[in-house]
Amino acid sequence: MRECRSLVVACFASLLLAGTACQAAKADKDAKKEVKPLRFGEIELKGAYPEGAAASGLFSANVETLAELITRIDKATADEKIDGVVLKINGATLGWAKVNELRQAIAHLRAKGKTAIAYFDSAETHDYLLACACNQIVMPESGELAMLGLRAEVMFYKNLLDWLHVKAEMLRVGEFKSAAEPFDRTEMSKEFRLEMDAILDDYVRQIVDGVGESRKMPGNKVMEIIDNGPYSAKQAYAHGLIDHVGYEDQVEGFIKAAVQDEKRPVEITKNYGKKKSDNDFSGFAGMMKMMNLLMGGESQKRIGSKPKVAVVHAVGTIVSGKSTASFFGGESLGSETFIKAIKQAAEEKSVKAIVLRVDSPGGSALASDLMWRALQKAGKPIVVSMGDVAASGGYYISMGANHIFAEPGTLTGSIGVVGGKVAIGGLLDKVGITTSVISRGKNSGIMSMVSGFTPTERLSMQHMLDEIYGQFTRKAAEGRKMEYSQLEKLARGRVYTGAMALKLNLVDELGTLDDAVRYAAKLGGLPAGEKIDRWLLPPPVSPLEAIFGSMDSDAESSVALNRGVAQALRQFSPELAESLQGAWLINLLAREPRLTLMPFRIRVH
Repeated sequence: MRECRSLVVACFASLLLAGTACQAAKADKDAKKEVKPLRFGEIELKGAYPEGAAASGLFSANVETLAELITRIDKATADEKIDGVVLKINGATLGWAKVNELRQAIAHLRAKGKTAIAYFDSAETHDYLLACACNQIVMPESGELAMLGLRAEVMFYKNLLDWLHVKAEMLRVGEFKSAAEPFDRTEMSKEFRLEMDAILDDYVRQIVDGVGESRKMPGNKVMEIIDNGPYSAKQAYAHGLIDHVGYEDQVEGFIKAAVQDEKRPVEITKNYGKKKSDNDFSGFAGMMKMMNLLMGGESQKRIGSKPKVAVVHAVGTIVSGKSTASFFGGESLGSETFIKAIKQAAEEKSVKAIVLRVDSPGGSALASDLMWRALQKAGKPIVVSMGDVAASGGYYISMGANHIFAEPGTLTGSIGVVGGKVAIGGLLDKVGITTSVISRGKNSGIMSMVSGFTPTERLSMQHMLDEIYGQFTRKAAEGRKMEYSQLEKLARGRVYTGAMALKLNLVDELGTLDDAVRYAAKLGGLPAGEKIDRWLLPPPVSPLEAIFGSMDSDAESSVALNRGVAQALRQFSPELAESLQGAWLINLLAREPRLTLMPFRIRVH
């Protein structure tokens, strides 16, 4: 009997121990289940991030646009499985407007309680402003932070032209309209220098405010840091400019420190949210896919009947005809291409409003006016979102809008006119080429590139420029609902930043492209709070057109070559590409002797 009792007790104890062991194992398993990893998405910033619709890649990855990059950040913001992003800044070439757009997208992500970690090997001012939008900044020991302030360098070609026996005949309306100064002067005029000083002062203010707010520094300390750069990683850390000196492989540890949780493992998804290129063209299906891609089928999808906002991108120097690529870099904005896009948006019933995203220094006065007219006839609410530059002709077309948003760093204004020509008769004589002339009409040589203006030709051309200036300023005054005399004082070719323009009532608000789209949706009667569908115009050219040029009979067949050379030149030397873009004005003057063109661009180091 005692043996039976002992056996029962032993069995009960064994079951109890087994149950306890099972419970312990289950507890351990549950504990392991509860330790969820910290999930971060890595987004690398590299390249220029153009505005507008992206063309499909054929043999390589697609070129990512600014809108696609921001969409990736927004995806991380909304993704419940993602705890934050690692922003890897690696040679991005971003202007003031693009930096602000990205800073706002990162601010939205952080407002959702997510963490943003910036990592760069080296950085200049715009890179650093972007990094400052993140919670923490990481930089390797061997890196360099070159936040050096601003420097405007304007090349003047008069001495070269004199040496070549080439005469620049330049006229202008507005004492600040300095687009032609590099060709008929050897240094800045008093007005040009005054204008540049004001712009650089405002840009420096924006840098100081942005860095000071993000890094909790007084303005005088930020200026002291700018004046004493560049900095090694160790020096940058000592000055409070970065949070960690470390390498990319150490970022996971810095993430744990940022979220104050050392126990949870970290998972980083490379190329988070980036579209993948499908380059498998094998078999019959692959052949059909290639043909569809070559013909631009990917960019010609049905837009659907759901109410939407059309976003029309106006990017590049304004010219008559179709949009092309400049040999020296950058796109040109053709009036025919633009007007066609506006008509498409106006005639599409599902489009309730139009947003015009302008990134243009202007160009042809005639083309600008025709584009302005197309906007006047659209018959739908129009909201402008100004990018890096919306000046001269870029401002002209913006006047056709109900409301204008600018970025704080947008270059805008430049309401003025410049015209003239470059006479090469002296150069021709120098190299032994002589010219015989037979003419009828006192001003018949006004467009000749051989000789300069006669007194009557100069007078006639000046009258024409005065007339164009009057049209420009009158339409600007009407668009801004200002007295003509008040607007004209702000015109005269002077350029302003977006922040300056807001104070002068030349724009209505400071904001991003998203802000402009929401405002347009409201004007168009779309329901508030719902996702806004966008239709991007003009559509990208097909790869077939990019290789062989447009199939339109009047298009330039050299577009693809120009674009390829321009991209290669920008990769080799951005500074050289920008300098040659300035020299391209000579070519533009040969075709468009009356220009509404901004005189300069500012590159930040």
